[in-house]
Amino acid sequence: MISMNKVFADLPVTIFEAMSQAARDNNAINLGQGFPDDPGPEDIRRAAADASVNGYNQYPSMMGIPELRQAIASHYGRWHGLNLDPMTEVMVTSGGTEALTSAILAVVQPGDEVIVFQPVYDSYLPIIRQAGGIPRLLRLEPPHWRLNEEMLRSAFNHKTKAVLFNNPLNPAAVVYPREDLELLARFCQEFDSVAICDEVWEHVVFDGREHIPLITIPGMRDRTIKVGSAGKIFSLTGWKIGFVCAAPPLLRVAAKVHQFLTFTTAPNLQAAVAYGLNKPDDYFLDMRKDMARSRDRLTSGLESLGFPVLKSQGTYFLTVDLSPLGLNETDAEFCWRIVQDYKVAAIPVSAFYEQDAVTSVVRFCFAKKDSTLDTALERLSDAIHRRKR
Repeated sequence: MISMNKVFADLPVTIFEAMSQAARDNNAINLGQGFPDDPGPEDIRRAAADASVNGYNQYPSMMGIPELRQAIASHYGRWHGLNLDPMTEVMVTSGGTEALTSAILAVVQPGDEVIVFQPVYDSYLPIIRQAGGIPRLLRLEPPHWRLNEEMLRSAFNHKTKAVLFNNPLNPAAVVYPREDLELLARFCQEFDSVAICDEVWEHVVFDGREHIPLITIPGMRDRTIKVGSAGKIFSLTGWKIGFVCAAPPLLRVAAKVHQFLTFTTAPNLQAAVAYGLNKPDDYFLDMRKDMARSRDRLTSGLESLGFPVLKSQGTYFLTVDLSPLGLNETDAEFCWRIVQDYKVAAIPVSAFYEQDAVTSVVRFCFAKKDSTLDTALERLSDAIHRRKR
């Protein structure tokens, strides 16, 4: 029998694909996987169509078309006061996952330890292991999912090459405050570690909160790789346009990895994203208001049914902690039950843990039309009470 790469051969089907397939099999409303149920901003889509018909469709620059790299640098300068050289500190990738893969493979060598916070997005650990790295898992807990000094002191050591940090945090919908970022920055500097920052949800923040990129914290400019995603910023998840921003010594190596992963990315989509990033600030603020309205609609509906909702500070998601309900089932069992019996798909947060999982929290996606959310709430109206009888 042919021996395959165990890092990947032994992986299960991702929970996102499993629950989306269950939604299709059961004709259920999919509040599991994080994508909107509309086509996305029309003017940005038209910009992509125009660039495809009237523009250049051969290989663009490996690093990304100059217009987009300049737009990324200008955008982060405007929003975060981050001064980036678009030619030496910005790279375009085929989505955020490829950006993260390029960053991890650029930094991590065999035997290096990488600190990862659970709940953890499913692509992180296989890529760390493929690079020969050793994940050091730290457990975040509801309802606040915050960092603390004791936690970090237990994991950072002389072997800590990198820390992989997701902010805003999917699935817990937390936007980390400056004090947590300064704490993490202090440990990165003390142990000479690189921070790989998954910040794809940076624009999807609510209630006047501000996303603070770790790269802007004092002492982190030259030891942070910042990852962004146009798919999340513009609700165009299928476009797969990612950004990598880092000081030249870090970006040069990440670019060499990118060269042998996807090499380049569709130029018409890059042109349209450049157009989008140059839109006025009100566009992004209005997007947040619209998303917050959908969040509030699903939150109030779930709370009226008796679900204990944890406040969503950002992302497309809100979470429910089932533990006070006495349902005598795990989050995974609850999700499989409601997709089969109530025709609504959600994601168990335990799937984001490799060890010592939190097993009582369920994630719902609210980036949907009002009619979709309302129908899902109607279907869930008896999901708690019937189970408790």
